[in-house]
Amino acid sequence: MSRRLVLIDAPSNLGLRPPSPGTVPGCHKLAGALRDQGLARRLGAAEGGVVVPPRYDRGEWQRGDGVFNAAAIAGYSRRLADRVEGHVRAGDFPVVLGGDCSIVLGSSLALRRVGRYGLAYLDGHDDFRHPGNAPDGIGAAGGEDVALATGRGQRDLTDLEGLRPYVRDEDVALLGLRDAENEPENCFDELTGLGIHYAPVASVRAEGSEETARAALHRVAAPELDGFWLHMDADVLDPEVLPAVDSDEPGGLTAEEVRGLLRPLAASPRCAGFQLTIYDPERDADGSGAALLADLLESVLAP
Repeated sequence: MSRRLVLIDAPSNLGLRPPSPGTVPGCHKLAGALRDQGLARRLGAAEGGVVVPPRYDRGEWQRGDGVFNAAAIAGYSRRLADRVEGHVRAGDFPVVLGGDCSIVLGSSLALRRVGRYGLAYLDGHDDFRHPGNAPDGIGAAGGEDVALATGRGQRDLTDLEGLRPYVRDEDVALLGLRDAENEPENCFDELTGLGIHYAPVASVRAEGSEETARAALHRVAAPELDGFWLHMDADVLDPEVLPAVDSDEPGGLTAEEVRGLLRPLAASPRCAGFQLTIYDPERDADGSGAALLADLLESVLAP
């Protein structure tokens, strides 16, 4: 990593359902927990500050109302995009600490302003719910952010600044998804039909992490693209490795498998930046999850 790393906090939890009535998702504490592990020092990163989110408030939302917190997410995405765009244009490598995965709208919008960029998306789920495959909707942007980023869903989130889509289908690689038996029926059929590249856990293990990452690079770092963004949802890890997430389904990857995916992607000169989301310190009483993630990021990103 020859570029200057810049650590940016994006502690938004606007895209998740409340874990229980009257509470808010704890992933807004992710950045603080990793900073407590000395991440800035360990990465040798410059300070990029905090993009402060608005208050989490679902109000009187009911199913069928669309994405809750939509106006807040739209405004926050623009402000996060401003911060990320400035560092990308300056030649820096932003390292963004979420937050929930709806912050991908901000980073994707930032890069769409600059040019045409791909998206390498490590997650236990495809986050591809949209009106075409979930007519009743799901309400939480965190479960549909890849669909939103590729232009599917309500216009106030998919067409910010008239730049829909922020990422084209053919420029996306979804890596580490739970295998088909753990995903909604026919979800992989839809991805295949749309030409969206994906590699579930079984494929990662059959091909090997590094080979899977290299195959993804052919898609997200193709010559006609200006580069790509690297996203990691902490629930790509198996809950036996990291249970401190809101969706802790079994069948995920080990830390070494995730490291093997991240290294070739982060090392590519075409990688414009990285973000981590979904880890919830409120579910990690002894801090072991924060320590694991800090070690993982240091091993992948540190010069």
